[in-house]
Amino acid sequence: MAGIAKRDRFDIIPEPFRRFLEGDWESSWLRVEEYQEGNDMVVRAELPGIDPEKDVDITVAEGALRIAAERQEKSEHKEKSGYRSEFRYGSVTRTIALPPGASQDDVSASYRDGVLEVRVHVPEQPAGGHTKIPVVRG
Repeated sequence: MAGIAKRDRFDIIPEPFRRFLEGDWESSWLRVEEYQEGNDMVVRAELPGIDPEKDVDITVAEGALRIAAERQEKSEHKEKSGYRSEFRYGSVTRTIALPPGASQDDVSASYRDGVLEVRVHVPEQPAGGHTKIPVVRG
């Protein structure tokens, strides 16, 4: 089949699975869960092995919450037969759309047991927030 480029068989593998197979799973993805608790939107992110005061940057702008983190982990093994050092570096970023009315001035964050929790206050929306739009025939 001249003129048709042969497709690499790994091009069809979904991105998350491909990264897992290549050993790049942890440094590439920031897993989160989002839920509503009262008038707060809660976002929890798995970030084990980091110092939240130095390694995490949380910003809110233009209706979006952005979580960025960097991991620098070092493991050294000294033995009679040699020396081995393993480094794991990586940065992750996740941007999450905020619900309408969320205020960037009312955001709090905490870190416990490897989980970052960000709370964004969302004012109560008035009931029946829908407006029916009539359709006019032209």
